[in-house]
Amino acid sequence: MPNQNLQGKLEEIVREFAADTGSIHWLENGALMLKAHFGLPPHILPHISIVPVGKGMAGLAAERNEPVSVCNLQTDDSGKFPSGAKATGVNGAIVVPIRDAAGKMQGTLGIGVHRDYEYTAAEIEHLLDLAAAFLDSPS
Repeated sequence: MPNQNLQGKLEEIVREFAADTGSIHWLENGALMLKAHFGLPPHILPHISIVPVGKGMAGLAAERNEPVSVCNLQTDDSGKFPSGAKATGVNGAIVVPIRDAAGKMQGTLGIGVHRDYEYTAAEIEHLLDLAAAFLDSPS
């Protein structure tokens, strides 16, 4: 069970990474449920409130149980991300799985910026550590 201060912790992570947006989804009944968000346009919230595993960045990170990133979501033509993802206005984005101590995916943590950006291996590892802390830190 995640701690209860997800919104506050998400905002800390967004600030630490100088990001513009952030989201936390939690796996419930086989789908990812939006539990906290920051900086996302209100009109996209209904589209990301429930994300099927395997769909979009969060869904892919959940399905693969590994980080998924893109340098520029606005120009990405890989076909991995729904066209609606561009409505976030985000260019550089990453979503990492929130894993329990056994490595089982429990949810996802995503951040994005309004510029092209490639996350480094060190940043990805740090995000994974921050994501894991959602499970074992007090609220």
